Amino acid sequence: KHAYDVEIINWYNINEAPQNIKSELMKKKPDVIGFSILHANRWGGIDIARIAKQVNPKVKIVFGGIGATFLWEHFLTHFPEVDYVIIGEGEYPFLNLIQCLDKGELREIEQVKGIAFWQDGQVIRNQDAEPICELDQLPNPAQYFGYQHVSLTRGCAANCHFCGSPQFWGRQVRFHSTDYFVEQLFLLYKQNIRFFYVSDDTFTINARRVIEICKKMIQLKLDVQWAAISRVDMINADILYWMRKAGCIQISYGVESGSDKIRKLLGKHISDQQIRRAFELTQKQGIMARAYFIYGCPQESWHTIEETIKLMDAIKPLSTIFYILDLFPGTALYDDYTQRNNLNDDIWLKRIEDIMYFETDPSLSRDLILAFGKRLRNHFYEKLPEFIEVLDLIDAKELYPQHSDFFSRLALTFEKGDYAGIDAIDRKDQIAEKLYRRSLAYGHNARAYLGLGMLYQKRRAFDESIQILSTGIAAFPKDEQLRLCLAISYMNVGNYHKALTFLLELQHLKEGIYFIAKCYQALNDESKAELYLKKYNTW
Repeated sequence: KHAYDVEIINWYNINEAPQNIKSELMKKKPDVIGFSILHANRWGGIDIARIAKQVNPKVKIVFGGIGATFLWEHFLTHFPEVDYVIIGEGEYPFLNLIQCLDKGELREIEQVKGIAFWQDGQVIRNQDAEPICELDQLPNPAQYFGYQHVSLTRGCAANCHFCGSPQFWGRQVRFHSTDYFVEQLFLLYKQNIRFFYVSDDTFTINARRVIEICKKMIQLKLDVQWAAISRVDMINADILYWMRKAGCIQISYGVESGSDKIRKLLGKHISDQQIRRAFELTQKQGIMARAYFIYGCPQESWHTIEETIKLMDAIKPLSTIFYILDLFPGTALYDDYTQRNNLNDDIWLKRIEDIMYFETDPSLSRDLILAFGKRLRNHFYEKLPEFIEVLDLIDAKELYPQHSDFFSRLALTFEKGDYAGIDAIDRKDQIAEKLYRRSLAYGHNARAYLGLGMLYQKRRAFDESIQILSTGIAAFPKDEQLRLCLAISYMNVGNYHKALTFLLELQHLKEGIYFIAKCYQALNDESKAELYLKKYNTW
């Protein structure tokens, strides 16, 4: 917005082609490079910064983000490649720093709030920048970039001991206006971005505001899907209804443990009753409820693991993520660990990504933690078919299209998605078939027709495949994947002429060209077969 030439490079996997670092930096010739340091990527940032200084010793290296905020002195003390560290919210400190560098007013840098740097042989930390109270004063990034992660708020009213958010953002929650947030979605939608991750710590902390956003999304006819994060004690049926109507397909909740004792030790003040209620309400609306679990916690034992399993059976999550408890700078658990052991941040000079809690607790061992994780995951996979079997969505006709979408998406996870490769889950094809049929019970759904058609193809039940796909095409006559799949089924029963009636309309698809060639080969029309094979090979 202030007319600086900015480029964002996603180098999360640059280690796979490190030779590109030097060549790209030589080509782009940046004056300043800002690094988003989370924590585990800090050594990648250091390595790239060293190469950047070799390419141009005058380039300014600026670290920012949650990892840099809590290790600002560590980076400046031990790594001369780092010229400046932005502490906390970075927008205005970084802009003010850039303006000082641009104008050559190096002495003015001493007045820039929210930064730390080297000066006259010592590390200087300026006064902290004030939190941005009016978030809408920030430029709308969707005017300049395309992305999928969006946020309505900054700050978290909770105080979980394993999380750095309270210290980074503060515990007072600040909001964008609903107009700002929805405009951002609309601008991204116009860039053909159809799926979003709402990254707020607790998106639903203000129910009225979220419902207003959902209604505006519906009014704008934003045909999008999105996932969000919330807390089990900040959800109700009304907000879930409007979130689902506006395209929300998944909400992740921090359950952490089935042991109330461990949840309290982690600063997670929620009850079993609140957890059960949130998962029941969410899944009744046709939103996938995902549970975050943490294991390897203080006082973890086989008894507490079984408590977690008991709670898992009660809430019946459709998706889970199991984390081993980590200690990161900026969290209460990390502060307690370093104080108890008289340690400082120099422990991060090792090329490690994290410190797992169990490594600091003599009562826990790596083998025991691995056994805990195996028990939790195996139980979830074993029970998942049962969780799905008892799914009961609310009978609201206005939600039937969403219900149909929910079941078809869930089916796809067993056929081609996250669960397709999990050997511990039995009868995946049968589960997928049942879910596709539940989808169609709520109305026509192209994904469900296609899924069933492909399942029948796998079983070589081509007549059934032709029947279900033909029904699908009657409902979705322009759906190219349905037409392609139906053509393949006709080919498998030897009806190549019928297959061609669908394939010849798909010559703009590489797969269409390939199967047209195969049809003409089967019909002994070598000239046309050769023509289409040539098109395919030169695609």
